[in-house]
Amino acid sequence: MRKEVIMPKIGLDMDEGTIITWYKKAGEAVKKGEVLLEIETDKATTDVEAAVDGVLAEIVEEEDATVDIGETIAWIEVDE
Repeated sequence: MRKEVIMPKIGLDMDEGTIITWYKKAGEAVKKGEVLLEIETDKATTDVEAAVDGVLAEIVEEEDATVDIGETIAWIEVDE
């Protein structure tokens, strides 16, 4: 089963975020709470953590992409 990773809403005025760095590559194992990527908003940069254990199956949005809040940026394959 796949779980989506979405662009999170970090602040009240945030409409979009820019992906600065992916710390994991597609095909790599991830653990819940592990940092997947760094995003930048108009006010700050922040790390985004994995919400589940699994394998980063697909990166939908690459580095330097500006993405609206709630849009899918990656998929994690989980065993259930």
